[in-house]
Amino acid sequence: MRKPSTKKDLRLTRVSVPKSYDVLAAKLRETILGGGIREGESLPTERELVSQTGLSRGSVREALRMLAVEGLVRPRHGRLGGNIVTLPGKESMAHFINQFVIGRKLSIRTLQETRETIEPTLARLAAERRKLDDVARLRALNTDLAAAVSDRAQFAAVNIEWHNAVAAASRNDLLAAFLFSMSFGVAMSTMADEYDTMDVRKAAINVHARIADAIEAQNADLAFRRMEKHVRATRAVTSAREDREIDT
Repeated sequence: MRKPSTKKDLRLTRVSVPKSYDVLAAKLRETILGGGIREGESLPTERELVSQTGLSRGSVREALRMLAVEGLVRPRHGRLGGNIVTLPGKESMAHFINQFVIGRKLSIRTLQETRETIEPTLARLAAERRKLDDVARLRALNTDLAAAVSDRAQFAAVNIEWHNAVAAASRNDLLAAFLFSMSFGVAMSTMADEYDTMDVRKAAINVHARIADAIEAQNADLAFRRMEKHVRATRAVTSAREDREIDT
């Protein structure tokens, strides 16, 4: 009688099964980002999601928590309750970039190099795409900057607002959001004692006015060059601190 053939030992790799809340979060994320549920609209209630998906209430809640962390939903409290669809804003981006900067212990040099890369380009785009309201806002902020010249903290805050206004005038939402995300680090680097002097503040006011002139005239190359010179001057003054980590 013929013996049955024996097979070699079968070795299988570990099978990874996605968690149910990951699957639900992925489906809801795809629906939101695809426009299936518009910003400001409500998601189905927890009870409805449990009924529709067959998942436990715990899994549904974890999926919603993940989306809230990503900035895609926010809870609505009160009698109506529920979760409202939101789209990620620059604040969400700023949160994660700040975590990256602090967690990686990035230096002021890294921040300055990044500014030198993107801010002149933002100024160029602003000159090409600006509207009259953009120019008016830049002028008004520079007036506020001059009024705050003796107030260190207020001057720094308005200075950052002015740079973000240039970014907004570029009509490039991604670059503008990235610059906004760097604002905390920019403030920390430009408030150094050796940089934050009365003479430097007055010079910044004058430079801002000249950059605004180029943007108003829609002279993209000139706006680029003036912004490039401005941010490089900041780096030159703070060069002694370049190896320092950005403070938390």
